[in-house]
Amino acid sequence: MKIKEMLDLEKTIAKELFTGHEYPWEVLPFIGEFIIKLGKTLPADEYKTAGDNIWIAESAVVAENVSITGPAIICKNAQIRPGAFIRGNAIVGENTVVGNSTELKNVVLFDNVQVPHYNYVGDSILGYKSHMGAGSITSNVKSDKTLVTIKTDLYNGEIGKDITDDSGRINTGLKKMGAVLGDYVEVGCNSVLNPGSVIGRGTNIYPLSSVRGYVPEKSIVKTGGVIVSKI
Repeated sequence: MKIKEMLDLEKTIAKELFTGHEYPWEVLPFIGEFIIKLGKTLPADEYKTAGDNIWIAESAVVAENVSITGPAIICKNAQIRPGAFIRGNAIVGENTVVGNSTELKNVVLFDNVQVPHYNYVGDSILGYKSHMGAGSITSNVKSDKTLVTIKTDLYNGEIGKDITDDSGRINTGLKKMGAVLGDYVEVGCNSVLNPGSVIGRGTNIYPLSSVRGYVPEKSIVKTGGVIVSKI
């Protein structure tokens, strides 16, 4: 569940954002200010400005009817397709696809991520080559508006009591947190990743799934929430 176990930091322009943090959700409150700082250092011959605190790579392809609010960075060779809505605090990695009617808010998309059809991704981090099928979304606020916790069976062990309560839940301290997807995660069509979902590297989620809490790496989440290991 730690950054080093889930994410290849060589596959994102946001590597320095994660410096000094152990768990990936810890960076969510700092995405906006990091973008503004990083954007001012981007090469002028490779990135153009397109409004307040918006930097778009010259090689990126952005459709005419896309809505982008800063701060935002659209990296090299990214595709932002018609009808996409980028609401701010968004880093879209190299070769990433943001599809029609997809909405992003307070996110880091690593390189080669695909959110290509009718996706909502908010307060989330998507690792290298992760893919969300058509209609799959992150839910980032609990219905009772309390702080997000991460459900896990790991208690007083690898994770440690320093960040878990007696039920094994991790206390994020965040009112808004969607999902963290490790590298190479595949999310099936029309699935919902509930607040505080952390999906380990190389995991596959079946279509129409409702996922919550921690799913170990190299797992398969089957219909009805059954989790089996690929190994």
